[in-house]
Amino acid sequence: MSDTERLRRWRLVLGGGAADGTGCGLSGRDVGIDRALGALYDSDRKGGLGASSPSVPRWLGDIRDYFPASVVQVMQRDAFERLDLKRMLTEPEMLEAVVPDVALVSTLISMRGLLGGKTKDTARLVVRKVVEALMRKLEEPLRQAVTGAIDRASVNRRPRHTEIDWNRTIRANLRHYQAEYRTIIPETRFGHGRRQRASLKDVILCIDQSGSMASSVVYSSIFGAVMASLPAVTTRLVVFDTEVVDLSDELEDPVEVLFSVQLGGGTDINRAMGYCESRITRPEDTILVLISDLYEGGVEAGLLARAQRMVASGVQVVALLALSDEGAPSYDRALAGRLAALGVPAFACTPDLFPDLMAAAIRKSDLTAWAASAGIAAIPAAGAPG
Repeated sequence: MSDTERLRRWRLVLGGGAADGTGCGLSGRDVGIDRALGALYDSDRKGGLGASSPSVPRWLGDIRDYFPASVVQVMQRDAFERLDLKRMLTEPEMLEAVVPDVALVSTLISMRGLLGGKTKDTARLVVRKVVEALMRKLEEPLRQAVTGAIDRASVNRRPRHTEIDWNRTIRANLRHYQAEYRTIIPETRFGHGRRQRASLKDVILCIDQSGSMASSVVYSSIFGAVMASLPAVTTRLVVFDTEVVDLSDELEDPVEVLFSVQLGGGTDINRAMGYCESRITRPEDTILVLISDLYEGGVEAGLLARAQRMVASGVQVVALLALSDEGAPSYDRALAGRLAALGVPAFACTPDLFPDLMAAAIRKSDLTAWAASAGIAAIPAAGAPG
């Protein structure tokens, strides 16, 4: 990078005040970039991006022109937080100018009580646009991971003649080729899993809808919708604060799920887990994913007793401290450690890794070991070093 380019960048970062020390002037496109940055980050600005300012739509258009999408999303988020621009989302014209992303969806969900009429319709369109983009990205990896794990779990080792998987059987027995007979002796036979009317796995997503879990709610709704479409999996989606709401019947449309969520409020994990426990009919074939920061406002002893009882019955329980690209928020490390000691691994997971997590759970793998292999730091069991 040349000295001139380095000075140019420092000038844009420092804002051109009297003490910036760069001595660098701007021209052309850089003037517009500087104006867009200054409107948001110059604390001494006069006017700027007030929530009612007519310049907001123009500013939103400018930053889309000047910066890549990842930077635009950061600047929009900063505008919401620094300048209280959440109010502008109550105006459909403003909302139409914003670049949709998961953070925006989270904001709209939290504001749904303020939205009405045309604004609510516009918000629903924005949310659907983000959901459809995420579905295109995440649906196929999850579908392949889950169906692949189920297929492997249901391999028929004693197939009838009509059930033999000949390609796999031949590959497995090539070493038994008999040259004199010009044939293979199939000592090991593999068959297609027999069709079953009932699902092979029951999955329960139990989601904390406190404000810090907003992104996790978005991703969980999408993954829940994908799994609900798989015939080999029965999926239940439960959200909770101090109350528990079962949204399983709405999983066909994750947008409807998101507009049914009420972000914020208290947290009663024990009550939510009690509801989930009451819906378990096949513990050995059930995977329960608790998505929560584990700040329990209910009865912690009751929660631990339920977790211990479910694990002992054969339910595979995992606590995700977050399901987002942003890592784990603040969480109750002590409770996470106590759950880990009961056989409930606790860690944060990104959306890209969630399909592999579900595949590992279906195979009944050690999820703590899976997390380590994926580069995820699981919370150590209470009393364990680390």
